[in-house]
Amino acid sequence: MKTVYNIISFICLICCLSIASCKEDGNDSQAPDKVEFISYEKTSGGAIIHFKAPGDSDLLFIKAEYINSGNEKVFKVCSVYENKIEIDGFCDEESHTVTLYAVDDSQNHSDPVYVDVIPGRSYIYIIQDNFDIEVILGGIRITWNNPAAKTVFVYLNYTDGVNKYERILSSSNSEESFNIRGLDEKKYSFSFLVEDFNGNKTNEVEAGEFTPLLEQKIDKSTWSVVKSLSVNGDKYEGKLANFFDDVIDTNNDASDNSYFVIHRDENGGQLTYPLNIVIDLGKSAVLSRVVIWQRAFFYISGDEPAANNSYEQYYREDNMRAFDLYGSNDSKNWTYIRSCDIGDGNRDADGNLPADRLQEALDGHEFELEQMSGPYRYIKVAITSSFGSETQICSSEISLYGLDNQ
Repeated sequence: MKTVYNIISFICLICCLSIASCKEDGNDSQAPDKVEFISYEKTSGGAIIHFKAPGDSDLLFIKAEYINSGNEKVFKVCSVYENKIEIDGFCDEESHTVTLYAVDDSQNHSDPVYVDVIPGRSYIYIIQDNFDIEVILGGIRITWNNPAAKTVFVYLNYTDGVNKYERILSSSNSEESFNIRGLDEKKYSFSFLVEDFNGNKTNEVEAGEFTPLLEQKIDKSTWSVVKSLSVNGDKYEGKLANFFDDVIDTNNDASDNSYFVIHRDENGGQLTYPLNIVIDLGKSAVLSRVVIWQRAFFYISGDEPAANNSYEQYYREDNMRAFDLYGSNDSKNWTYIRSCDIGDGNRDADGNLPADRLQEALDGHEFELEQMSGPYRYIKVAITSSFGSETQICSSEISLYGLDNQ
């Protein structure tokens, strides 16, 4: 009898171990209980479904399956610790069936629960409704509101009657603004359409005809340094007046080493920020943007460049990185215009610059003003940081754009 009891006990133990092993190997075939639907609320282009998850101990996630407006079968999942799941991808306000499942860690799906939802008006149409264009110097400014803060792609098409152009603008900001520059002072016709991340698109809409305002490069022939209000930038081969001589430092020619050098030895023994450069434009000007070029190359003696043929100085510690721009009409009372930061060069371990950062330095770092300034006669560049040097700061050139001689 004892032997029979031991055999039965052994068999039971083996069965228990086998069941446990199956669960550990993910072979549990027991599906979890169903999801309990509670309610849903409309969102722009979708809905948020509220539910109660089943109490299964091995529950892994909740899944919602549905067909979006692109006729694609898609799904969304959420943690078992959530009590709601968001669906999107709709560009209509029709009824759509969403299937809810509870899924355990063996990928067993519960019985389905069907929920019919009607999404709110898609944000691509909300953007279409509030899309706005206004003319600025040298181009147009485009603005829109996107309350859902979802990623959109705006396809802007425009023509001057001869040439056709397209710009693709992408954003997930709730309030967005883009400036399209480089347009001539002539009439352009604009149209646009809006696309969401799921490929839903509005129809192309005519936005009207606009003539950009003339934007000018502010002529520098009348500019001069106000030395009494400026740091000393005349050290070694550098001159503060080189900052606006229309000569941009490159590594192509040893004779174009045009930049200022603000050295601590010429400025009280240390670099104390802000380091001000005050320029008398010799006239009044309205500003729309400013472009800055870095010092490009390190000259080891006189006009002789260093041996290696690369843009050695871009984003290096001696270069000016950040500054604040101010305007004035009496050189005493100053109005803040904007802050500017060139940003890191992101050199790799071998010291090489990414192609986009090199091209930006070659073209000049452009900083647009949100609104046109001035008019101002005096401009102050208040340097707030270098790329790390405590000894000297350099920069090659500044150019201003807007309306000249106002």
